[in-house]
Amino acid sequence: MGKIIAVANQKGGVGKTTSAINLAASLAALEYRTLLVDADPQANATSGVGFDPKDIENSIYECMVDGINAQDIILQTQVLPHLDLMPSHIDLVGAEVEMINLPNREEKMKDALRPLAELYDFIIIDCSPSLGLITVNALTAAHSVIVPVQCEYFALEGLGKLLNTIKIIQSRLNEELEIEGILLTMYDVRLRLSNQVVEEVKLHFQQLVFDTIIPRNVKLSESPSFGIPVILHDAESKGSISYLNLAREIVEKNIVASAPEAAEDTAA
Repeated sequence: MGKIIAVANQKGGVGKTTSAINLAASLAALEYRTLLVDADPQANATSGVGFDPKDIENSIYECMVDGINAQDIILQTQVLPHLDLMPSHIDLVGAEVEMINLPNREEKMKDALRPLAELYDFIIIDCSPSLGLITVNALTAAHSVIVPVQCEYFALEGLGKLLNTIKIIQSRLNEELEIEGILLTMYDVRLRLSNQVVEEVKLHFQQLVFDTIIPRNVKLSESPSFGIPVILHDAESKGSISYLNLAREIVEKNIVASAPEAAEDTAA
């Protein structure tokens, strides 16, 4: 059974989509069957792995609103053999209004994704920068959530709100939801402020903070314009190495029975 991980923060510009794309790509590069779910109407994760959102006929919107089978809309990426995509479309903007009167509207994404967990080792959901119904759907569907936090002055702004939302979802909609970890992003070793934010976040959240910290990196910023993850744009860049380290850290926390490494360990 695969692990469903949402990447969520209602604050924009914290590296959420960058983290979702490159974590999914890094897991795929490690030969784990990985599905990247684009649950953001901006569809940046869709374009970030080489698809034009304008050419998408069926997206996660049709799964949630019209009940289309999720397996029918999955696209195989050309960038990595173990990476698939469930695309998004601008139509997703209207999904919250259209779903408002649907029964169990918070569980539409869960109904679509949970059956897919048997087909993948990891399912990574890129959430929109809000705490609206689509993000609530993602957190209800997920087993855990990664919270990207920018290493800047307003880093902790809104983090309390998100953690409260997670607690509400744990108590009302998804008891098994856990915090996979807080991911520090856009770290600049030259700035005292970046180091202060790292210290403060680690002081407040301790074991919840990933050991891996994502640095500011030009290659990370460039790769979306080529429609490829950073690991294919420049495998030796600091950004690429950091996301591979994050993927390994997550794999160590979640030993996946069907993964090659786990099978070898069992045989040994």
